[in-house]
Amino acid sequence: MKLLLTSGGITNESIARALFDLVGKKPEDTSLVVIPTASNVETGDKSWSINDLVNLKRQNFKSIDIADISAVEEHIWRPKLEAADVLFFEGGSTYHVMTRINKSGLVSLLPEFLKTKVYVGVSAGSMVASNDIALKMNMVLYEEDSNAVVNIQCLNLVNFYFLPHLNSPDFNLRTKEFVIQAAEGISEKIYALDDSSALKIIDDHVEVVTEGEWFTIN
Repeated sequence: MKLLLTSGGITNESIARALFDLVGKKPEDTSLVVIPTASNVETGDKSWSINDLVNLKRQNFKSIDIADISAVEEHIWRPKLEAADVLFFEGGSTYHVMTRINKSGLVSLLPEFLKTKVYVGVSAGSMVASNDIALKMNMVLYEEDSNAVVNIQCLNLVNFYFLPHLNSPDFNLRTKEFVIQAAEGISEKIYALDDSSALKIIDDHVEVVTEGEWFTIN
């Protein structure tokens, strides 16, 4: 299984190289599909999502498709995912996208897809790779999903928690001390990464790819 868990998408050359190393193809031979579902419930300015798409466009992919699993039926989105080398899960609401992954039936298809495809997450798309949503910690750090009351199970692709947007003025990950305080009571390993960093994962091997800052807890 191959994953690239990013905080801010393909934001630099190091992360781009890590992606194509995982795919094992040149950019011009690589097809990608964006699953934008996590961003659907986010309000206000969405220039961050546009920037993610612009960064993808700069990579010179063979093709970039879009498949919103909450907007169309499985017979429409499933062939798009089957045809792609890379499944790119956009950022937004962790609770919303995980709910939709479950409701759409994609949760049962992903294990087979990930035998041959690379999973790329951005922010929430990376966070749902963990065992669960870590609701209490994430509500403190990101002040979102305030309507969520259940700590729902996630994809369980990795045995740690992923915290994006370290040092960002838009979230509460401005100091290591505050993150440690928010994570109190969690025994699993936690990676906190800024938008210039990512985790390159092949099976159980985790490599930090960074042109910025990151740290771990536990």
